[in-house]
Amino acid sequence: MTLLALILTLVLEQFRPLNAARYLYPVLAALGDFFESRFNDGQARHGTAAWCLMILPPVLLSAVLYFILFAVHPLAALLFNIIVLYYTMGFRHSSHFFTRIHAALRAQELQEARRLIGEWRGHQHDRSSTQEIVRLTLEQGIVGSHRQVFALIVCFVLLPGPSGAVLYRMADYFASTWGKRTDPDIGEFGRFARRAFHVIEWLPARVTATAFSIVGDFEDAAYCWRTQSGEWHDPDEGILLAAGAGALGVRVGLPIQESGEIVDRPELGTGDEAEVEHLQSFVGLVRRTLVLSVLGLVVLGLSRIAA
Repeated sequence: MTLLALILTLVLEQFRPLNAARYLYPVLAALGDFFESRFNDGQARHGTAAWCLMILPPVLLSAVLYFILFAVHPLAALLFNIIVLYYTMGFRHSSHFFTRIHAALRAQELQEARRLIGEWRGHQHDRSSTQEIVRLTLEQGIVGSHRQVFALIVCFVLLPGPSGAVLYRMADYFASTWGKRTDPDIGEFGRFARRAFHVIEWLPARVTATAFSIVGDFEDAAYCWRTQSGEWHDPDEGILLAAGAGALGVRVGLPIQESGEIVDRPELGTGDEAEVEHLQSFVGLVRRTLVLSVLGLVVLGLSRIAA
């Protein structure tokens, strides 16, 4: 049932992609505002309480509903899994900017590519070169494909029903809102959101990095993962970017021009300078990783049947 739910969700999203920014994120934002307004006094322990009261009930409820529906009829449980996955998995949403930037660069429309990468990242890149835009697009694509697709698959498989998908998507959202806000009113309130997501992300990040390594250049990916990932500001992103860039044989990271300033960043990956052709290579890497994930679920399902 797990494999079937994932395949049907991916097929559904190809034909009817969901705009998470329109349907899912406003709900999460409203939920976050509600709990923050009642719990946020700048203390970490109140942030912990708010996170637990906000996220754990939907996770538990999704698991309970799944078991109830399965007891009624397995098809009802399957439909429930598909609905939840459809709203939490954003494969097409993740690839939207990537595809448009790729098309703009192939058409040599540098200004349009600068505008799109700026909109995607939330920073201005008006003076970025073509290579910088390619590097940033690869970075966003690597992390985005993981957090919108592959991490969801790992959590969906590990926890009962769709509860893993609910947990990951909510933890990811509030780590990127509460956890990364720097305004004084958040105080230490978002500390637990950051730490909780780091714990939840630990296994999925390494599973995705391993999958990138298997379907790409394994030796370079493993080398970059081992020697470079710790230099990145976010250790989980560092693992994904180092392994992904190594698997592609391209260099990412490096200093960039962002909002009128030079931002110094470490080099990740190995091999060639980032060129537009590497964007198509990344599309192939994602497709092969997705096929590997499905094959892994098939093997897992057959082993359970044989047991």
